[in-house]
Amino acid sequence: MTDIDQTTRTELEAAAFRRLLQHLDDHKDVQNIDLMILADFCRNCLSKWLSAAASERQVELDYEQAREWVYGMPYSEWKDKFQAPATPEQLAAFEAKQKAKS
Repeated sequence: MTDIDQTTRTELEAAAFRRLLQHLDDHKDVQNIDLMILADFCRNCLSKWLSAAASERQVELDYEQAREWVYGMPYSEWKDKFQAPATPEQLAAFEAKQKAKS
């Protein structure tokens, strides 16, 4: 790996995270269940990780605040506007993925 100082590394990681959030925002049609099936994480996982990282640094950022950060709006609003019901195929694929993990 290239010799990068810690500050620059943190800045690059932060920029990549911001780009990931923008990418997810640009692709609201990609449902969380699709992300879970394909990548084993979703927007809610990112929210949990963000909240946990804040907690590790004694920064107050609860799960709902983190979700608003990740979704770009309150989760309930995003859910009403963009979340489609999971199809039987999605649910079956998700269940199969969960079984394979255990």
